[in-house]
Amino acid sequence: QVQLVESGGGLVQPGGSLRLSCAASGSIFTIVDMGWYRQAPGKERELVATKNSGGATKYVDSVKGRFAISRDNAKNSVYLQMNSLEPEDTAVYYCYARLYTDSTTWGDYWGVGTQVTVSS
Repeated sequence: QVQLVESGGGLVQPGGSLRLSCAASGSIFTIVDMGWYRQAPGKERELVATKNSGGATKYVDSVKGRFAISRDNAKNSVYLQMNSLEPEDTAVYYCYARLYTDSTTWGDYWGVGTQVTVSS
């Protein structure tokens, strides 16, 4: 059993900053990829940022230069520093991990989501 627990969402004014955190726990052999997706009302879930075990990162174009993803492999954790937040960043943010629970069994896991609201 694997759990992803997110924290750090909330209400922030435009131009402000938030830091999201996510920790994975349970039967984890190794984490291949970890990151964040988001879903705004009426829209599909989209990738925000991911970082794989080799250190390669992906960002959606709309957050490049404003958001930064980092991982702490020793803690099975991923973080998202969000700066210069815009109302368009308002969404539920979901932590994501692709991981192996043993040497051959892998799966995609999701947190329950944390709300980020950018509004004055």
